[in-house]
Amino acid sequence: MQATQRTRPAIGIFLVFFMLQVFAHGDVTPHPIDTSGLKPIGADWVQTNPYRGNEKAIAIGAEGYMHNCAGCHGLNAESGGVAPDLLKLAADCVDMSNKAQQDACFADSDDYFKGITLSGKKNSEGRYTMPAYGAVFTQEAVWSVKAYIDSRTREEAAKNAH
Repeated sequence: MQATQRTRPAIGIFLVFFMLQVFAHGDVTPHPIDTSGLKPIGADWVQTNPYRGNEKAIAIGAEGYMHNCAGCHGLNAESGGVAPDLLKLAADCVDMSNKAQQDACFADSDDYFKGITLSGKKNSEGRYTMPAYGAVFTQEAVWSVKAYIDSRTREEAAKNAH
């Protein structure tokens, strides 16, 4: 009987610690993004983000980001250190003076973002460190979130330029 009384607190502490670990990254279940207010892109994936700079897409992407990305990548796309800083994806592109080079840079960041978003990312042990959103996100959803991230990247670059 005494052994049981001594192990109860230890079990309780273990359960609390375990639950904190389980919920540390928040809800990582992909949530669909309502893109009904955007012009449809079509079934075939485009190579570059057609919504970059589109205010409606940015607003929809901001909402989608909050529900799907902020838990790990930080509020307002400002990294909290748990996951990669998404503002760095296209940070080098923003300051490029050559338009062709800038477009190519954004195209590269679009391609990388699309791939990771749709397929997820695994660590060296084969565990997913980011869930795959390909079964939930439409093309419009992916590009609206990227439009939001790109707009935040430009905002931060403008703030840091002063």
